[in-house]
Amino acid sequence: MSDLHDLGDLSDLDEGEMRTFPDLGEFGIVVCRVEGELRAVIDNCSHADRRLSEGRLRGPMLICPLHGAQFDVRDGSHQGPPAWEGIACYRVDECDGTTTVDLTPPERDSTNSDVGGRFRTR
Repeated sequence: MSDLHDLGDLSDLDEGEMRTFPDLGEFGIVVCRVEGELRAVIDNCSHADRRLSEGRLRGPMLICPLHGAQFDVRDGSHQGPPAWEGIACYRVDECDGTTTVDLTPPERDSTNSDVGGRFRTR
């Protein structure tokens, strides 16, 4: 079962820009346009419990404003200390001026031992 949410028309979101949706999910989400595609991640740093949307987007890397932890918005992975685990990322569909995000937690399998849809990378 999916947990789809309509984000409206995001065709005005240019490359390298981001927009927050604070009322979606437990921490809100941030949607970024990277490499021509929309990417959505949880708006919360796995290291410092801080809103990532207050940070910077440099290419595909979303940088936490507190300690500089970096996360790849394409897959949620962290890029080294101070973060030791990635962040949740969500599927975004953009079609005919309508954008939806699916906040359904990813399926768990024997290779994914972390909780909450985060990708453990260390």
